[in-house]
Amino acid sequence: MKIKLDRISPSKKKTAAICYYLFEKTKSPLGLEKIPEKLSEIIKQTIKENNGKIGEISVIPTFDLIMPKKIIIAGLGKKNKTTQDTLRIVTGKISQKIRSLNLPEFSIVLPLEVSQDVKSSVYSIVEGALLSMYSFDKYKKEKKSIPNLTILYSNPQKINQAIIQAQIGANGVIFARDVANLPPNECTPDKLASFAKSLASKSNLRCKVFSKNELKKKKFGGILAVGQGSKNEPKLIILEYNGKRNQKPIVIVGKAVTFDTGGISIKPSEKMDEMKFDKCGGCTVLGIMKSVSELRLPINVIGIIPSVENMPGGESYRPGDIIKLYNGKTAEILNTDAEGRLILADALSYGIKNYGPSAVIDFATLTGACIVALGNNVAGIVTNNSRLAQKIKKSSENSSEEVWELP
Repeated sequence: MKIKLDRISPSKKKTAAICYYLFEKTKSPLGLEKIPEKLSEIIKQTIKENNGKIGEISVIPTFDLIMPKKIIIAGLGKKNKTTQDTLRIVTGKISQKIRSLNLPEFSIVLPLEVSQDVKSSVYSIVEGALLSMYSFDKYKKEKKSIPNLTILYSNPQKINQAIIQAQIGANGVIFARDVANLPPNECTPDKLASFAKSLASKSNLRCKVFSKNELKKKKFGGILAVGQGSKNEPKLIILEYNGKRNQKPIVIVGKAVTFDTGGISIKPSEKMDEMKFDKCGGCTVLGIMKSVSELRLPINVIGIIPSVENMPGGESYRPGDIIKLYNGKTAEILNTDAEGRLILADALSYGIKNYGPSAVIDFATLTGACIVALGNNVAGIVTNNSRLAQKIKKSSENSSEEVWELP
């Protein structure tokens, strides 16, 4: 999706569709200019039927009375309850509607009444449009066409930077999703390492990868044990971003089990195909590092990804084994499907020892019990640092990525 700005009057814009937002129980869409009476009556009648409820979309033909061929009216719900997330969700619904109409492009009138912070509204619109168009079609012959978007606003210079930042953030998410969706035969630990190297070659990131021999030499006992049952050798992937001198880095660690059978303690066969998603913690770290480097943030971030394939085989680690981890501690294996904590223990210890971080955050698809407790759309937090937890919760509110702190 290409996104651009235009300061032209909405009624004069040559476009397949022009989109306005509408608060619930109001008489006019936000930013609507004076238009021909015949069209005005049609809009008034549409508003009576639409009523501005969240996500309700109405399509009105303009009969060539003004330049746009169609007017789209999208409900935002009650004005006092509208948030940036509402704007993000509704914009996504607009974008999906445009695609269902097979329109090549569309324009959105920036709704200034939603927030005093125009840049935040722009960010939400761009993110909603881009992420709603996502589909994993790498292996499909026919690809869905994606319409282009123009944002109409009288002062493009004021919001241009917000559009660029939103695109970088959304593209980081899309990159993470694309890697996460890859099948296990096409995303082994080695392949995941190649994605990291590719990111570094195109940006100001530095990448190093520890392979099996170096993992043995440095005594990463957890990563080696979990990965020893697979012909696809384990990797420890490290990405470094330095945006500020003399500042302790933030270390982010992402679990990346490219396929998790459970090992000797094998999982039930039902839904085992979904175990390709046990690499999503690592994919998240890749997406974050991509966005951080492109935004050129004034911080230091270290991304560490322990990557393995957990398979049953003649060389697999077993229940009853005792292994020694990177930090010198031993662990008795009771269940080989509890592999995530072993590879994370090695990666976390390495990050703390070698980088002396100001904070450590790890991301992991660690247990289905979290979904039982919190559902599919909320991430659980377990922490020993209440200040860090508060910062993450605040960030959660701003980004609408919900979290809940587990006791």
